[in-house]
Amino acid sequence: MNISPFFINLHSAYQAEMDDLTFDSDGRDVLPQRLAAKRKEIGFLVQMMELSPEMVAVIFHQGFAFSQPAAMDHLLSHEADEFPEWSSLSGGIELAPWTRELVQVILQAPKGEWFLTLAAGLHYMAGKPVAAFAGQGDEDSEDSEDSDDDDTDGPDDFDDHESDEVRGDARDRDAAGASWLEGHGFDRKD
Repeated sequence: MNISPFFINLHSAYQAEMDDLTFDSDGRDVLPQRLAAKRKEIGFLVQMMELSPEMVAVIFHQGFAFSQPAAMDHLLSHEADEFPEWSSLSGGIELAPWTRELVQVILQAPKGEWFLTLAAGLHYMAGKPVAAFAGQGDEDSEDSEDSDDDDTDGPDDFDDHESDEVRGDARDRDAAGASWLEGHGFDRKD
């Protein structure tokens, strides 16, 4: 499975968001209560769909079932501006009954179909074992082994710089998400 850097980075931010929501400061599992509270804030959350999609996508936790894994694997290979249409994926996604009202609100929002496609991709990834992503998001191991012998400046040096920017963007998203949560009464994850 070839996963785009976009999904690799967003997956780690999504997992961090789920971790932050799962336990309170006393270590009690409060995920159901926190997700229920977030779902009630859908009117506000639609404003965050494009800026912090991982913080909104969690509202669909356990709300999607996937009957066409090949279509979802294909989705994960795309960058954010290359997504297939929601209508081409939705036939292979069974929505839990409680999600239908949320989906209707999101579809009314600008970029709603884009967001649902992204949320489905994140939930599909969350159901995969971590080993499925091993080595993803890093430079190809063959390329990096070959580049150890090649100390010349060239396109590979630029590609490494570009990867640093992508990783930096993910860290910025993680920090922004943590700050938002802290501002809403959640404990900061260290």
